[in-house]
Amino acid sequence: MTGVAAAPAATAPVAGRRAATVVLLAGSLLTVLAGAVLTPVVELIRGELRLTGAAAGLVLTAHGLSLALAGPLVGRAIDRWGVRTPLALGLVLYGLAGGACLVTDSYPLLIATRLLFGVGAALVFAGTTLGLLDLYAGVARDRAMGWRSTAISLGGVLFPLLGGVLGGLSWHAPFGVYLVGVPLGLVTLRVLPARRAAVGSGAPPGRSGSLWNLLRQHPPLVGIYGLQAVTSLLLYGVLVFLPQRLAEVGITETAAVALFTAAPSLAMSVVGLGYARARARLGQARLLAVTLAVFAVALGTLGLTGSPALMLVAPAVFGIGMGLAVPALTVLVAEHSPPARRGQATALLASATFAGLFVSPLLLGSVQAATSTRGTFLAGAALAGATLALLAVRLRGGRRSSAT
Repeated sequence: MTGVAAAPAATAPVAGRRAATVVLLAGSLLTVLAGAVLTPVVELIRGELRLTGAAAGLVLTAHGLSLALAGPLVGRAIDRWGVRTPLALGLVLYGLAGGACLVTDSYPLLIATRLLFGVGAALVFAGTTLGLLDLYAGVARDRAMGWRSTAISLGGVLFPLLGGVLGGLSWHAPFGVYLVGVPLGLVTLRVLPARRAAVGSGAPPGRSGSLWNLLRQHPPLVGIYGLQAVTSLLLYGVLVFLPQRLAEVGITETAAVALFTAAPSLAMSVVGLGYARARARLGQARLLAVTLAVFAVALGTLGLTGSPALMLVAPAVFGIGMGLAVPALTVLVAEHSPPARRGQATALLASATFAGLFVSPLLLGSVQAATSTRGTFLAGAALAGATLALLAVRLRGGRRSSAT
C-alpha cells in the first residue's frame, strides 16, 4: 500500500507498542459489548414491545447481518489505508448508532439503528484484531491473542452485570454504554500509527484480489471461517435462549439472569491466559477438537438438566471452549493468509462471526418453535458434535494425504 511504514511492528518503540496494545484491547472489549450488555434486557424488550422470542433476539443480533455484509469492504479499506483511520471512524459510528437506541420505542427503528451499528462494529472487530496481529509475531502473537480473548471475556462478565443493573432502571439504559466508542475513537487517532507496519513479501500493497481468489489460493481459510460461524452461532444461542431456559426453572430476576449469562465469559477469561501454553502442548487441531467436544457437553447439559446448579456450571464449561476457540481461530487466519491481504482475511473472520450471530436466533428460534427451549440446546449440542465429526474426518484425510 502506498505510504506503508518501512519498519516492522516488532521494532517499534516498546512504550508506543504498549499504548497501542492497550487501546486495541479496549476496542476489542467493544466487540463483546455489542451483544453482552443487552442480554439481561432481552426479555424486558420482548415484554415491553410485545415481540416474539425470535424478534426480541434480533435486537441483540441484527447488527450481525450488516457486519457480515460490510466485512469484505472493511477488509479492503484496512489493507489500503491502514488500521488507524478506519478503526477510529468505526468506533465513532459504533458509539453514535449504538447510543441512538436510548431514545426510541419503535421496533423498526431499533433494528435500523442496530444495522447501522453493525457497520461500525465491523470496522472495530477487524481493526482491533488486525492491529494486534500486526504488532506481534510467533509465540508473542499467541500470547497477545490470549490477552485479547481474556479482555473480551472479562467484558462478557462485566457487561451483562452492568446491563442487569442498568436494566433495572429501563430497558433503554444499557444502550447508553455504547457511547464510550466516541472518545475511544479519538484516542485511537492519537495512539495508533498512521499506517500498518511493512507487510513483507506477497501481493503488492494496496492491491487486493477478489474474495474468491483469496479463498481459492488459501483453502484452509474456508474451514476456519466455517468453524468461526458455528462457534458464533452456538455462543449467541446461549446468550439468547439461556434466559428463557432459566425462566422455565423459576430464575427470572434480571441480576440473577445476568450472573448466569456472565458465567461463560468468566471461564473464558481464565482459559484465554493459558491459550499459548495449551497450543504448544496440544497443537491447533487437537485444541479445536477439544473445543467442539466441550461445546457439545455443555449444550447437552443445558438441554437435559433442570438443576439450577448444573445450569450455572454448563455455561461456564461452554466458556472454556470459547476461551480456546477465539484465539485459535484468529491466529489460524493470520497464519493462512498473505500479509498484504490480512485485513481482508480478518474482516472475513468478522463476517463469519456475525453471520453466525445473525443466523443464531432465526435457526435456533425455529427449533424452539418446533420443539422447546430444551430442544434448542440439544440441537446446538448435535451441531457441535457433527462439526467435531467433520473436523475429525478432515484431519484424518489430511494425514493420509501427507503420508502418501
